[in-house]
Amino acid sequence: MIKVRSAEKRGRTQLDWLDSFHTFSFSSYYHPDENGFSELLVINEDHVIPGGGFATHSHRDMEIVTYVLDGALEHKDSMGNTSIIQPGDTQRMSAGKGVTHSEYNASNSEPVHFLQVWIKPNQPGITPGYEQKHVPCEEKQGKLRLIASPKGNHNSVVIHQDVNLYAAVLNHSDSIEYPLPSGRKFYLHVCRGSININNKPLSAGDGARITDEKILLISNDAETESEFLLFDLP
Repeated sequence: MIKVRSAEKRGRTQLDWLDSFHTFSFSSYYHPDENGFSELLVINEDHVIPGGGFATHSHRDMEIVTYVLDGALEHKDSMGNTSIIQPGDTQRMSAGKGVTHSEYNASNSEPVHFLQVWIKPNQPGITPGYEQKHVPCEEKQGKLRLIASPKGNHNSVVIHQDVNLYAAVLNHSDSIEYPLPSGRKFYLHVCRGSININNKPLSAGDGARITDEKILLISNDAETESEFLLFDLP
């Protein structure tokens, strides 16, 4: 079964420096049927103006994955990490027993567009941790590229949960056929462009819960490039 969550049905937070879309219930946005999926709790699509950003704030007991689509995001945290996250980078911060951090647009002239994902960890109170790795676009072209996993396989960042996160980029006429193991749940989020999954059309910002399917057929019939994330969940 594939249940589509269309982009226009997402929650939204608009501030003078931020335009944020919420796939699942988040902050002041609440939807009784959209409180995460398996261990996946948050997918926020954020647009931040030049120089704007999230001032220092705290998290605990959460695996936070940041995936930049356009622009650059500056990160600083209480563990002493300072970094710039750019397209192709995957950043994982394990909040564990407690961490503070800030996130600002690294540019004073260009906006930054990114996804932030929250996943429930497999145990509370772990030591906070940080990791960031770059995956060239060609490694995601026309195929699923593992970018986060429990054991850090294929040079992915390590996530403290039984979740595998893949990214892919499809050009016109590209397609992927992915067998789905039984007993797992899957969530697909379209970052940009448009795709078809098992003959269901999805566009940028759309998501899909996928359960009890044996195979996933993903294709791009449009003239423009598309990009998506696929979550393999317990």
